[in-house]
Amino acid sequence: MIYPDNIEQKLDFHVLREALMGLCTSSLGRGEVEKMSFLTSFDLISRLLQETKEMLAVISDASLGFPDGEMHDLSEPLARIRIDGLFLDEQELFSLAKTAAYAHALHLFFASLDSLRFPVLAKMAVESDSDIGLIPPMVDHVLDKYGQMRDSASPELARIRRELTQAQGSVAKAVQAVLRRAQAEGWLDKDAAPTMREGRMVLPVSPAFRRKIGGIVHDESATGKTVFVEPQEVVEANNRIRSLESEERRERTRILIDVSARLRPLVPSVLLANRFLAHIDFLRAKALLAKQLHAVAPFVEDAPLIDWHDARHAVLYLTFLKQGKAVVPLSLRLEGDKHILVISGPNAGGKSVCIKTVALLQYMLQCGLLVPMAEHSRCGVFSAIMMDIGDEQSLLDDLSTYSSHLRNMKFFLRNAAPDTLFLIDEFGSGTEPLIGGAIAEAVLRKLCQQKAFGLVTTHYTNLKHLAESTPGIINGAMLYDRGALRPLFQLSVGQAGSSFAIEIARQTGLGEDIIAEAAELVGTEHLDYDRSLQDIARDKRYWANKRQNIRLREKHLEEKIAFYEAEIAALKDKRKAIVLEAKAEAADILDRSNAVIERTIREIKESKADKQKTLVARQKVEKLKEEVRPPEQPKVLRDLRDLRFLTKTAKAPQTNIANTIHRRKVSFERTLDMRGMRVDEAMEQLVAYIDDAVMVGAQQVTILHGTGTGALKQMTREYLERFTKKSGRISSFHDGDPDHGGAGVTIVEI
Repeated sequence: MIYPDNIEQKLDFHVLREALMGLCTSSLGRGEVEKMSFLTSFDLISRLLQETKEMLAVISDASLGFPDGEMHDLSEPLARIRIDGLFLDEQELFSLAKTAAYAHALHLFFASLDSLRFPVLAKMAVESDSDIGLIPPMVDHVLDKYGQMRDSASPELARIRRELTQAQGSVAKAVQAVLRRAQAEGWLDKDAAPTMREGRMVLPVSPAFRRKIGGIVHDESATGKTVFVEPQEVVEANNRIRSLESEERRERTRILIDVSARLRPLVPSVLLANRFLAHIDFLRAKALLAKQLHAVAPFVEDAPLIDWHDARHAVLYLTFLKQGKAVVPLSLRLEGDKHILVISGPNAGGKSVCIKTVALLQYMLQCGLLVPMAEHSRCGVFSAIMMDIGDEQSLLDDLSTYSSHLRNMKFFLRNAAPDTLFLIDEFGSGTEPLIGGAIAEAVLRKLCQQKAFGLVTTHYTNLKHLAESTPGIINGAMLYDRGALRPLFQLSVGQAGSSFAIEIARQTGLGEDIIAEAAELVGTEHLDYDRSLQDIARDKRYWANKRQNIRLREKHLEEKIAFYEAEIAALKDKRKAIVLEAKAEAADILDRSNAVIERTIREIKESKADKQKTLVARQKVEKLKEEVRPPEQPKVLRDLRDLRFLTKTAKAPQTNIANTIHRRKVSFERTLDMRGMRVDEAMEQLVAYIDDAVMVGAQQVTILHGTGTGALKQMTREYLERFTKKSGRISSFHDGDPDHGGAGVTIVEI
């Protein structure tokens, strides 16, 4: 169930429908887009998400060779030929052949897929009908590749067309003869040429010479200055042509009736193929849209829950993509005893976008679409989505905005259950604040008791207090940079948000006397509470950034440690190899030495210590000594000789790295000013600066390059793009705000 009926319009879901329509290649797929609706079956939703995920993998893998082809909706002509004697014309038959050929190609493609990698798509080959492959050869027998009937479709058709060609040739010759004679006599202009009227070959003649030509007048020009005469010499031949053309039409009709009769038993297969192609076209469009959105199939559970990471508003993402801007992601968890979130914060801070993001993505998911969020997100299934967003004032129903909100609250209370999701923007607004806030609090208590899931946005302090003290309800805040006085569009769950009314009023230039009087009227208690909320938000942001920086530093250290450990392990392996090689070489030397010594002793004994032979034997031993003298130590053995174990007081490499990072972090500036530099000089500065920014864990840095000739900006953008592709350490970069440098500044998100 969805509420209200125009929920798709409120969520801009129609934009996604139109995008899907444009990605379909046929009316078959577009018909499926029109039928797409909100589903509540866990099994069906899971299957649709899985098949879309598999199709996304298919179209992203060019090596698989997803087939191209044409598909046409043939349901109407196929219904017609169920009646004996009725037939498909040549164009319909041609479209049928192309559709059947594509359906058969898809059948073979899905049958070839790895069933372990693509279990759902592979199963489609079993569900599709292979009999559809019989149709293209049947049609190819009678139609050529242009969809025209072949002469060879039947012997009779071949005969008729042969005679027709001969008759047309004889008529053309006769008309040309009359034309040349008439031109020679001066009855026709030199540039006159035969033409066709009512399927017969005629000559354009001046009325004055009509009788000179002789024959039948078939037409005249609008001015009456030209008549079109069929020469008497070709009247009979033209009659023969008309007769043969009638014979040809009858024979073509007979052939089409015969082919249609042979196709009639395959109509059920064709209708099944039509449904199959419609689903594939729709599925491919969903996969292409998911590719544009960088959407995924998250974990889906058969229970109501929201545990999302880095979720992005789909329509906003597509819009920002064209503008080169990034959507701030949303992370949120509603589950168990925390099932209602009360979001507060400044106006234009992103509260409405937040609940619209939740509503849109949940609606997309339950329509079977992949959603733009982190893949490890967990999603549940709700039986209903109920929404109260925007001005519902109705002139026809004589309802004020607040009356309309109350009517919606009545519907929510009547239908809320543990498996429903409600979303309310500006809860309690539209009437006197005190009573409006009280009614909103009472409604929210009741919805909490009914265990419904929901998100509401508000400025009312009593609802913030309710969330702090009521099990099942939690506070959330849209973060705001108090120093720069600008919203960050980030949701922080766990504490209420300040409206920053005083600060925003001061920024707009409202007089300090007015602000002071307003502060006095509202009271110090309220202002202290609001300041406390601001302080909590500021501190939470500070410590969140701290934790992020620590995580980045630890990751960097882990990478360095792993690198050095790998280097040490490689050195150890090399040392072992060298030692083994040396031992083997020593053993070989020892064996050769023993053999030479034994042979020398034997020779001396045999010569009875003859001086000459003893000298020769000694020379052999000296030569052996030179051969086995150890060479200079290899370089690697000299790296090993210099290695020393670290003492307890020695500093480990990790500590040195940490100290280096700490020193760089302390001295690191968040802005690099390259204005006035040459391109090569600026490039050197930029490379070193980005490396340092990544090392110290900076989340955002600013590059000042100015506008000028644009060379520095172009160099900056090109380098950042290369760095992003190579390392993946930069999430995005964009121009600065118009009030803070605009196109002369590049903001880098790390």
